[in-house]
Amino acid sequence: MDQDTEDMQRHIQHQLAAMESEHRDLDSVIEQLGEVLPFDQLKLQRLKKRKLILKDEMARLRSRILPDIIA
Repeated sequence: MDQDTEDMQRHIQHQLAAMESEHRDLDSVIEQLGEVLPFDQLKLQRLKKRKLILKDEMARLRSRILPDIIA
């Protein structure tokens, strides 16, 4: 593996770590928001949508760093 590839892998792993942290934070915020009555339904929907977008983006990044394995 050349240096550019290693640098790209480290960059992607750094991005993944940041996204995973944000994803966990969103979990906490969503849980807390649901406990307070009345809660803002629109805000809750936006947070959940952001969480799904992050999940999809993390899956896309993981597929770039993990080799395709044909079973």
